[in-house]
Amino acid sequence: MNSGYTYRSRVQRHTGLIEWLCVEFPHSTQADWEARVSRGEVDVPRTELRPGDEVIWRRPPWEEPAVPLVFTVCFEDDDALVVDKPSGLPTMPAGGFLEHTLLHLVRRVAPGASPMHRLGRGTSGLVAFGKTAAGRSHLQRLWREGAVQKTYRATVDGQVSESVTVRAPIGPVEHPRLGTVFGATPAGRSAVSHVTPVGIGPSTSTVDVVIETGRPHQIRIHMAWLGHPLTGDPLYGPGGTPRSDALPGDLGYTLRAWKLVFPAIDGREIVVEVNPELPAAPDRTP
Repeated sequence: MNSGYTYRSRVQRHTGLIEWLCVEFPHSTQADWEARVSRGEVDVPRTELRPGDEVIWRRPPWEEPAVPLVFTVCFEDDDALVVDKPSGLPTMPAGGFLEHTLLHLVRRVAPGASPMHRLGRGTSGLVAFGKTAAGRSHLQRLWREGAVQKTYRATVDGQVSESVTVRAPIGPVEHPRLGTVFGATPAGRSAVSHVTPVGIGPSTSTVDVVIETGRPHQIRIHMAWLGHPLTGDPLYGPGGTPRSDALPGDLGYTLRAWKLVFPAIDGREIVVEVNPELPAAPDRTP
């Protein structure tokens, strides 16, 4: 069991409490919210809410899904920290995950650390954290300016025999089951991935991908757009659009962020590498 969490939200319009809770937290039903209010878990100034009112939900402790609760420190100085995240561990709190996240684990040893980017739950490898205000500001600027070189290794379907650069734009697309998810779309934002084959098998290939941009699920989308989706990917198929029968979840594929190169505050070039060999893909059970 974790220690629970307090959610604080500000109301923007005139509305009833239960109606507002169902919109703000759509993962729960009206009956769920009525029960929580009756148990005293929700603090409000009035039941008929007005703009500016604060609603406080004190969520009691809950049992989070089991995940690997380990990480390895690969680089550290006064301002930055780079760690190796295992596949299956979420980077940030979301859904049912709060303490079973990389953020929570890292802050046990570096209380002020904040991640400068995210890896999907099923992706393993390097995540950079800013430890100080100066470190966070510096790393954020590097990410905005595209001054961080990020190299990933993936197993993909089919035979990739030559290097290629993918420039398919990525943006939100409608999905019949999931609502809105990211995919390849002409209306999306620019995205650039450089793909290099490093091994070819009978039915799959191993590739290294250097990304210039950091769009959500960029490598998964771009490799699928090429016609070589990540092997076992439950969401993205050929064309870089989500499969119509996809269900929520972010597991089943093999993708590893194995190299980061960036300048430190003092101008030194920092090169962080881990073993690029891909671990076995986690199962798809959330």
